[in-house]
Amino acid sequence: MIKRILGNSGLSVSAIGLGCMGMSFAYGPAPEKKLMIDLLHAAVGRGLTFFDTAEVYGPFANEELLGEALAPYRGQVTIATKFGFKLDPRGGPKWSGLDSRPEHIKAVADASLKRLRVEVIDLFYQHRVDPEVPIEEVAGAVQDLIRAGKVRHFGLSEAGIGTIRRAHAVQPVAAVQSEYSLWWRAPEAELLPTLEELGIGFVPYSPLGRGFLTGTIDEHTTFDDTDFRQGLPRFTPEARKANQAVVALLSRLAAQKSATPAQIALAWLLAQKPWLVPIPGTRRLDRLDENLAAATIVLSVDELDEIDRSVAGISVQGNRYSDALERLVGR
Repeated sequence: MIKRILGNSGLSVSAIGLGCMGMSFAYGPAPEKKLMIDLLHAAVGRGLTFFDTAEVYGPFANEELLGEALAPYRGQVTIATKFGFKLDPRGGPKWSGLDSRPEHIKAVADASLKRLRVEVIDLFYQHRVDPEVPIEEVAGAVQDLIRAGKVRHFGLSEAGIGTIRRAHAVQPVAAVQSEYSLWWRAPEAELLPTLEELGIGFVPYSPLGRGFLTGTIDEHTTFDDTDFRQGLPRFTPEARKANQAVVALLSRLAAQKSATPAQIALAWLLAQKPWLVPIPGTRRLDRLDENLAAATIVLSVDELDEIDRSVAGISVQGNRYSDALERLVGR
């Protein structure tokens, strides 16, 4: 697997990572644990070294899964996790607000270290910006954890550029994680230029549009009652029907390259910046292999221009989040 370095951090990871949320949370009932452990082992065997989790995924179950599955590969893989939500310590199913107070951050770090079965957290993201806690205090708390040897790198998720600059001035930010794909290109306006200026890596989540860009979802697709896509405006039947234009574009290019729509979507992302590492999620070995193969696909300048021109003419329907979730991003 080709490696990439996240910005100026020196953090070297596989060019494609693995978003692990869906193994425990959000996309319907969780699969059998052993199957997910086998999948994680297969990912390592194929050269994937970058795994993304969070305490809120489950809650806690996803970190515990990675801790058990990746214990034999300690020192060979990079695990990113996140803090910032207010959770029931008994593992209740829902978060009840944000909490990035320094004392809470440090308590979360200690708990995550135990669940992940590691001595140091490779990359520790603030999951969402807490408007009640100055970002300078958040960065300072993570800096304390770095000095204590409990964390290696500091990250931010879905933060606004002003917040990123303020945090970076206190403790260098290794990576910012935000949604980015061919049907959500908002980061191109201000975020990507800011990250390039500051030397911060970028980790796009949902690079396949929560599965939509794979070409396997249409207006007739049904979702499990526990699948959170049911509550997203972009996943109403009407929006899914209208947004097939993006999938049609990917399918056309995929046929020309003997690839799949998902592979073209990932290859396009990889072509944007050399310090960008997407983290598509999957629960299936065949999809893992499909995603990893995207790292070998090279899109020419003409092909990239064609994609840009074609996508510019498509009006994607539906907001990416509900109003409540939208208020948590870009702050």
